[in-house]
Amino acid sequence: MGILILIIYWLGWHMGIYSMLLKAGVNKTKAIIPIYNTWEVVKLCGIPRIWFWLQLVPILGQFVSLWISIIFAMHFKKVNLIDHSLTVFFPFIYLPYLGFSSKEKWYGDEALVHYHKPASREWIDAGVFAIVAATLIRTFLFEAYVIPTESMEKTLLVNDFLFVDKITYGARIPQTPLSFPFVHNTLPLAPTTPSYLKWVQLDYQRLPKIRNINRNDVVVFNFPAGDTIINLPEFGSKFPYYDVLRTPEYNNNREKLMADYPILVHPMDKTDNYIKRCVGLPGDVIQVKDSRLWVNHSPAFVAPSAQTEYIVVTDGKPIPESFIEDTMGININEASADFKIMEGRPNTFVINMTAGAAASLQKLPQVKEVSFYVDNIVGNTFPNDIAHAPWSVDNYGAIQIPKKGDIIQLNDSTIEIYRRLITNYEHNSLEKQNGQFYINGKPTNTYTVQLNYYWMMGDNRHRSQDSRYWGFVPETHIVGRAALIWFSYNKSIRWNRLFNLIK
Repeated sequence: MGILILIIYWLGWHMGIYSMLLKAGVNKTKAIIPIYNTWEVVKLCGIPRIWFWLQLVPILGQFVSLWISIIFAMHFKKVNLIDHSLTVFFPFIYLPYLGFSSKEKWYGDEALVHYHKPASREWIDAGVFAIVAATLIRTFLFEAYVIPTESMEKTLLVNDFLFVDKITYGARIPQTPLSFPFVHNTLPLAPTTPSYLKWVQLDYQRLPKIRNINRNDVVVFNFPAGDTIINLPEFGSKFPYYDVLRTPEYNNNREKLMADYPILVHPMDKTDNYIKRCVGLPGDVIQVKDSRLWVNHSPAFVAPSAQTEYIVVTDGKPIPESFIEDTMGININEASADFKIMEGRPNTFVINMTAGAAASLQKLPQVKEVSFYVDNIVGNTFPNDIAHAPWSVDNYGAIQIPKKGDIIQLNDSTIEIYRRLITNYEHNSLEKQNGQFYINGKPTNTYTVQLNYYWMMGDNRHRSQDSRYWGFVPETHIVGRAALIWFSYNKSIRWNRLFNLIK
């Protein structure tokens, strides 16, 4: 449907330009050639030649072509806002009308001799230019992003405002181009109303990149398991649709869930944005052993500000409040989740803190032991297949990240690992009949991976919904590199965080 709309739009616009050029006295051969015919428009209207070449720049070129069309229409004495709005939004109807209608004529420069743009129109034009320019910057250069959760603390804090660099990995061409400006996937003041239209859907494309993602880059990406959500504020990506679907109440019964809740399916580029550290690249082997991450069978990099939970045993004497606040960085008044008593064990606490804070705590005379807390609860991690992958968040894997060109084996022990990869991310049908797998209707026991995939984890390891819960992140979902904290506040401005580079 989207491709059909684009074809109608382009053909109508082209026929309009062709017919208008004929009316202006241009040779038929020159008028009919796509793209070149706008060279004739530029010459006729006295537009600087550079604007013709700017049409060839991806995305920007479409805006330039519409602007050239407006100037062309003005030489037919179409100078008011309604005429220009018709030129922008309905060129496939309005431009052919100007060209073929006997009521309309070409005036050339004479059309603009007595034309003076009113002040109101100056403001409108300036506003449109600002919106277009800001949209292009936001789409292809950098975008502002605010940290909504504590999953990256203390590397990134809630209400850190970031600039996300889209140039380094190559900016994506928008898959869903019809959307409200300056917002992501919902309208302002309407958190359950989509900010986009799905009438036009483009294939995944990315502009040339400066470099690939490096291991341990902090990356913003579209939440892979956020393609389908329960469209209520208390659900969304906070309590993902697929998690609810797997609960005993629904037991993967989609019809029952859809009857109970409003469901919304996002296009890929309109799922919620997440930010995590890319700990695994295509082809890497990931494993978590006793809460410590291993990559390719070696201990992984630990960010200096990364946090995890520790079990702390004391001799009964309290830890000084000043030490808890100043050295450990835990606010006593808000510490219920980060500093709690371990049930059933006297003088024992579970504390969420950095490795540096744990080392300092170990030196206190009243502290007898500091050790990693290990969560061994099985059943809520990717690929949600207890029979073949009985993993917990702190004892996970090993699992290999797929890379483009990998030939993966399909069997009962691997199929849940690769199901979403094959169906949701690479858009194939997958069925199993009489013990045989079928992809796109053809029997097979292997599949060749078409994309590169990544493994994302939060620096706040026991407060992070990450790849341990929902699996691989396809290259198609990568938004950009978190580059700079430009503002930060918590009740007041955190001056020491302003303009810090993100590492």
